Amino acid sequence: MSTLYSIGHGNKTIEEFEEELRSFGIQYLIDVRTKPYSKWNPSFNQEGLRALLQKRGFVYVYMGDTIGGLPSDPACYTDGHIDYAKVREMPFFKEGFARLLTAAEKGLNVAVMCSESEPEKCHRSKLIGQELLKHGISMNHIVGVGKSQSQEMVMAILTKGAGTMTLFGEETFVSRKTYE
Repeated sequence: MSTLYSIGHGNKTIEEFEEELRSFGIQYLIDVRTKPYSKWNPSFNQEGLRALLQKRGFVYVYMGDTIGGLPSDPACYTDGHIDYAKVREMPFFKEGFARLLTAAEKGLNVAVMCSESEPEKCHRSKLIGQELLKHGISMNHIVGVGKSQSQEMVMAILTKGAGTMTLFGEETFVSRKTYE
């Protein structure tokens, strides 16, 4: 099984963030923030982050427009919440997801990045990680230097051990926030 990683920057310093990436041999950082800016942690604003990472030997790729957590298409929402089952079927998501599959096939050391530091609260696990599992690819969520949680472990945390499927085999994950 191939492995891809995920990481959230949260309120880490850029040095802590880099140390976590290096502890897993990450070479490619895929930014999946729909809005690649942080008013709380401006070190992670897209332009500065890209320049810094490139200077330090990483490849920065922006994909928040395809596999980001806040799609602009209103068809991706149910009752004001992002409905990940709907997002998964959208052409833009399928296009971005195909690029992740290619990275996994090539054995690239990739980390998907968002702002949320707790993977169970982020679309990295609920949408991207779950879809990767369906393709036989394990996503490991970086939670510290040399520390990660498997996709299965994160889903057990999220569901309090109840699993990820309903009686009818459909996932029921939506965003935790309401967007109107």
